[in-house]
Amino acid sequence: MSIPHLSLQDARHLQLAAQGLLMPPRRKARPADVLACIQRMALLQIDTISVVARSPYLVLFSRLGQYEPAWLEQLLAGGDIFEYWAHEACFVPREDYRLLRHRMLDPAAMGWKFSAQWLKTHGGEIEQIVERIRRDGPVRAADFERKEGKGNGWWDWKPEKRHLEVLFTAGQLMVRERRNFQRVYDLAERVRPDWDDGRDLPSSEQAQRDMVRASCRALGLVKTGWVADYYRLRRGKYDALLHQLADEGELLPVRVEGWQHGAFVHASLADELAQAGSLKATHTAVLSPFDPLVWDRKRAKELFDFDYRIECYTPAPKRQYGYFVLPLLHRGKLVGRLDAKAHRKEGVFEVKSLYLEAGVRVTNILAQDLARALQKLADWHRTPILQLGAIPAPLLALWSKAP
Repeated sequence: MSIPHLSLQDARHLQLAAQGLLMPPRRKARPADVLACIQRMALLQIDTISVVARSPYLVLFSRLGQYEPAWLEQLLAGGDIFEYWAHEACFVPREDYRLLRHRMLDPAAMGWKFSAQWLKTHGGEIEQIVERIRRDGPVRAADFERKEGKGNGWWDWKPEKRHLEVLFTAGQLMVRERRNFQRVYDLAERVRPDWDDGRDLPSSEQAQRDMVRASCRALGLVKTGWVADYYRLRRGKYDALLHQLADEGELLPVRVEGWQHGAFVHASLADELAQAGSLKATHTAVLSPFDPLVWDRKRAKELFDFDYRIECYTPAPKRQYGYFVLPLLHRGKLVGRLDAKAHRKEGVFEVKSLYLEAGVRVTNILAQDLARALQKLADWHRTPILQLGAIPAPLLALWSKAP
């Protein structure tokens, strides 16, 4: 059987189809769509920055359109998803707990996310927290008073917060729910009373294989250099495993123009692959910086020619675009980036700056699609008044002519 040859745009369309970003939603979102969306992506990364909607909510909006953020919180409280370290901190479908359980059982391999020395030094206090939760029920870090003045930021956690995080990484505690986006920790055996390591735990080799399979399904189109990043697997050679999955029919080999090495399309996209040359991308959306489409800088560059770095961790004087800059997807291409802030009390969605990529031609369709996407995003934030800052002149000219 001959190997299909794809244009670069065909390859983009296939990954967008897998990620639910090829076409706009066809109907109004329902609560069940949130879980289906997370299962489709395999992972939904968590971040606490809230200049606009926090990242997990924004990732869902990009795919579902108008929906209630509370639906995500209900999934967590109901046990349909759980939190753990996957790509980074992520919401993960309940059925994939088995894939990440090995990390909980070997937390010392988790790097900065776990400190064996902290556990050893504070073992008595940590055990007291476990006993308190067992006796009195779930806790938040906020339930413990800071004894030494006010904290100075993310890494200046009070001891009890660090105790809770050590227990979380070791899998002894799980997040039962979130209140005002704060984690509520409970004993793992109470959150997952059905789980039995002796009965349910796959081998570490099988878990890694299944994470690679889940990555391929979520990305739709993959090459070997992209596989490790999705679940933060150890970098290495995945060629043999991908070829094995191709032999088993789970992956379909393809060639992409301009790429030296081959690629693979997940079999769930067989129909889309068959019509790759005629697939149309019709969706325009504002993406989160932590969207799985762009969280791998290398992949975004190779597939979309989009060099994207998250600048919120970069000192302000060194930022090129802004603190929390949102990629702009337009009909199969990443065409720009948006620096925005939602002023919720005032009902204003501020577009500080909008940047278009070099070579992007400003057309009526681009202008209309971006205007519509921005207004929908602002309406969903309940900040319907758009306040425009630095906008490319050709785009602003077309917007000013719009009725």
